[in-house]
Amino acid sequence: MTPRETELIRESFAHLHRRKAETAKLFYDRLFAIAPETRSLFTTDISAQGAKLMETFSVALATLNDREGLDILLRRLGRNHRSFGVEDRHYAKACEALIWTIKTSLGSRYTPEIEGAWQALYDHMARVMIEASPAP
Repeated sequence: MTPRETELIRESFAHLHRRKAETAKLFYDRLFAIAPETRSLFTTDISAQGAKLMETFSVALATLNDREGLDILLRRLGRNHRSFGVEDRHYAKACEALIWTIKTSLGSRYTPEIEGAWQALYDHMARVMIEASPAP
């Protein structure tokens, strides 16, 4: 990722994180709307899951300048997701929900440049997570 992409992600995430419960709710509501089959993957309280989602992004963003550290985190996360039943096809829907959530949350502050930065980050995250947990 470029320094500019990293800056855009950090700046936009600061806004998302200030409203983290709302951001997480938007994400999961959108995910379940576009991929209803994913609802059954979540057996715990969705608000608790939302807190985990936001914490995961916080940690990931803290390690953006440490690609090796980020990838270690992502490989572990990928194996965990696979053990919960997440399939490779779910990653594209999660990305769609994430981009929609960012666009909705940022409103007029949202730009194609921000979308591109988040898309680049998510593409990397999904690739590492999928590679760490091949389908059976």
